[in-house]
Amino acid sequence: MLQSLNPVSGELIKGYPETSAAEAERIVERADRAFEFWRRTGFGVRAASMRKAADLLEERKELHAALMALEMGKPLAQGRSEIEKCALACRYYADHAESFLAPEPAETGASRSYVAYRPLGVVLAVMPWNFPFWQVFRFAAPALMAGNAGVLKHASNVSGCALAIADVFQDAGFPEGLFGVVLIGSDKIVRVLEQPRVRAVTLTGSSAAGRSIASHAGRLIKKSVLELGGSDPYVVLEDADLDLASEVCAAARLVNAGQSCIAAKRFIVVNPVRDEFVRRFVDRMGRAVMGDPMEEGTQIGPLARRDLRDQLHAQVTESVRRGATLALGGTVPSGPGAFYPPTVLTEVRPGMPAFDEETFGPVAAVVDARDEAEAIQCANDSPFGLGAAVFTRDAARGERIALESFDAGACFVNAQVHSDPRLPFGGVKESGYGRELGAFGIREFVNIKSVFVR
Repeated sequence: MLQSLNPVSGELIKGYPETSAAEAERIVERADRAFEFWRRTGFGVRAASMRKAADLLEERKELHAALMALEMGKPLAQGRSEIEKCALACRYYADHAESFLAPEPAETGASRSYVAYRPLGVVLAVMPWNFPFWQVFRFAAPALMAGNAGVLKHASNVSGCALAIADVFQDAGFPEGLFGVVLIGSDKIVRVLEQPRVRAVTLTGSSAAGRSIASHAGRLIKKSVLELGGSDPYVVLEDADLDLASEVCAAARLVNAGQSCIAAKRFIVVNPVRDEFVRRFVDRMGRAVMGDPMEEGTQIGPLARRDLRDQLHAQVTESVRRGATLALGGTVPSGPGAFYPPTVLTEVRPGMPAFDEETFGPVAAVVDARDEAEAIQCANDSPFGLGAAVFTRDAARGERIALESFDAGACFVNAQVHSDPRLPFGGVKESGYGRELGAFGIREFVNIKSVFVR
């Protein structure tokens, strides 16, 4: 039995019977049968269903936002924004899939030769709880528009969200079974991946989960895309607009209560502006309103589970033990729920959990740097490489750093790192491989086929 617990109260919301091995196999079989029909439909047919899915998402926005707040603690306003972003992705791929996958002529010795893009089949998606709708739709919108089928293994604590997503695709007119859901624990994933009808797998999650899935996918010789953890650095240079930097940095650390792979986590500040930045940053972090995610004024809800809150607090206390200074927060609130306050650590250095590890919660690590060169060195001194940002009034300087210096997949200047359907998204190093979104994302799960006609 999979359990969904309310992170505000710790009370059981609902239990969901696990999908049996036999039923999981039937779900994959149904997806494969639907794929055989779906792959032969035109882009216009696919786009009509995808646009209908966008419409349904918007119609059910309040319901879905409340479901996220209940199951994983996301404030209602953030939940609404998440649903709107899902609808945007659906419409984006409905509009652009055909051009992204159009045949590309190639000049060879043939009378006609070209590269074509054809769907692979059933794609298994292993998705996390932190953005329970967006993570799924950023895989599903391009994959289904490319002609594939999908089978979702969602995080156990957001099973209600998983079933709601399946309802959207069903009600939008997609073929019966084309998008299936298996309600299983993580220990059952490999059994599904091993089914011959599953042609590829995509996972968003921890680096440990990525290693496991990648090893099994490699053994089975199946395509995989991994979007894993991050410890995104935000570099604040001496010529930065400190009002802008402190505001954006705080928002980037507190989004989704800090439970985001691309949330800002390490704030590397050059010495001339360090003290003033910290003053403004601590003030901005301290003004965030923490509370019940069902209340409209709440900006920070609880973490998704108490064990995750306890793990985060252990990273904070160990960092302080090793010499970090607590400038804000760092105390576990009394009472039920998985709440953790906005927290700022200063004097953070390599060798501390706040620097070396991913902190999945509203904990900011401020790191001192002498100058730009040391700041860039600190930024790249991480096993992760998902996102990075730099703040400077010199746009050309910032672009040079983003393009040439940061070792990350998404690099921003004077702005918060975020995903966008129009841009490819993914990381390097232990943050994973492959890309989602943009033209690159829709081409991850297709057969790039060479056709040569003499």
